[in-house]
Amino acid sequence: MQRVLITGASGFIGNHMTRRLRDLRIEVHAVSRAPRAPLHGEIWHQCDLRDEEATSSLMRAVRPQVVFHLAGEVTGTREVAMVPETLRGNLLTAVNLLVSATRTPAKLVFAGSVEEPRTGSAAPHSPYSAAKHAATGYAMLFHHLWNVPVTVLRIAMVYGPGQEDLSKLVPYVATELLRGRSPQVGSGTRLVDWVFVDDVVDALVAAALSDAADGRALDVGSGSGTSIRATVDLLHRLAGTAVAPIYGAIADRARDRAHIADVRPAEETLGWRAATPLAEGLARTLRWYADRLTPHNLTPAVSASAVPASTVPASTVPASTVCGAQPAFHGPFDEPEQQPR
Repeated sequence: MQRVLITGASGFIGNHMTRRLRDLRIEVHAVSRAPRAPLHGEIWHQCDLRDEEATSSLMRAVRPQVVFHLAGEVTGTREVAMVPETLRGNLLTAVNLLVSATRTPAKLVFAGSVEEPRTGSAAPHSPYSAAKHAATGYAMLFHHLWNVPVTVLRIAMVYGPGQEDLSKLVPYVATELLRGRSPQVGSGTRLVDWVFVDDVVDALVAAALSDAADGRALDVGSGSGTSIRATVDLLHRLAGTAVAPIYGAIADRARDRAHIADVRPAEETLGWRAATPLAEGLARTLRWYADRLTPHNLTPAVSASAVPASTVPASTVPASTVCGAQPAFHGPFDEPEQQPR
């Protein structure tokens, strides 16, 4: 793997992926609909992947050995208006890359969603999960009919340093606590399968290097669920602030349910398993935010030096809030759904 193309390289996972591959001295080409300046020595291309000819021209120009398709229209809303947007942003872009790969051969690694249905009788629960599920179906079609080497990683709820979207749970709660404000969240009862961003990058690289992963859709997550309340409480303890989260301040999103990754196939096929415990990952993430908030935005009780650089014991997550690995119906991507609040 000497030359790769990353779609969605400006996003949360894409930025981590670009930095990792550049550290490995791999030539990285990145694509965006808007002009971008390189951050890690990557080469940027401007292209709308919803356009089949533009996508084919990009593939011919770059001739990548591997394509990491991380771009997508990410939303957890159930509005009818989101159907065409998610169809174009998640399904059409994937199909255009698949068609291009029949003419300009490349290994494809798609970021899917653990929210995708696993059985024929299970219905997608959002326009986003429906589009991701359809994209996975097309990926398997292109592999079996036209031998396109493609792997879909159905990624769970990703978190970690560098996630700047404050509509997501972890960035929102972390920054509110560090500023001395009480985060307002829902009931906190929903279970979430959290996976640290560096572990996701490891899985993406492993899939790119594995011939055994071709034609497979594999879950990437921790394999266990932690309630939103336990996650927020853990962030609260790590921040060491006097302010407390306010549960029930906002309504829970209708039809949300737990989506837990079945991690055994990824372990057997890729030799991959999530390595970062939740407590350690959250401590590293909180430290990242603390380092970047200006002093006047921090509460007097909190400073960057006060946030622990190391983890707290995993036992601080109450055992009653954790469920064991199990096959999932579905879950999220760059992020595979709006993170719950």
